[in-house]
Amino acid sequence: MPGIDYLRAMVDGILPPPPISGLMSFTMSAVEPGRVVFTCEPDDSAYNPIGAVHGGLVCTLLDSVAGCALHSTLPQGKGYTSIEIKVNYLKGVRTTSGPLTATGTVVKAGSRVGFTEGVVTDGSGAIVATASSTLLVFDLPTPGR
Repeated sequence: MPGIDYLRAMVDGILPPPPISGLMSFTMSAVEPGRVVFTCEPDDSAYNPIGAVHGGLVCTLLDSVAGCALHSTLPQGKGYTSIEIKVNYLKGVRTTSGPLTATGTVVKAGSRVGFTEGVVTDGSGAIVATASSTLLVFDLPTPGR
């Protein structure tokens, strides 16, 4: 099915989310062509040695919204994978920062390469991180081949 339909089926609970969503406490809350929104409520298990939420969780959240934003524009039979992500961390995150909201948007959806951006805000609306991402678009294997 087209990417937008696949993602909407996950938001509507018709299809299960990918396992990474449970591991990282991500929930896709909105999807439209070229744009997705995830929420995340990190707990103490995401803390690094200095008592802040590990930047890897924020980077994974950004990578996820960047990829899903592009996925929302792809026709049936097309897949994608990240080939580059640049993250800027602007503010530390703790479990007391409130729920994180990540928004991914498509800058350009090419036939072979896509370009996306992501922003993560905390519970007060402050931007905690931004990203730009480059993704490779490819044909998915045909079932039975």
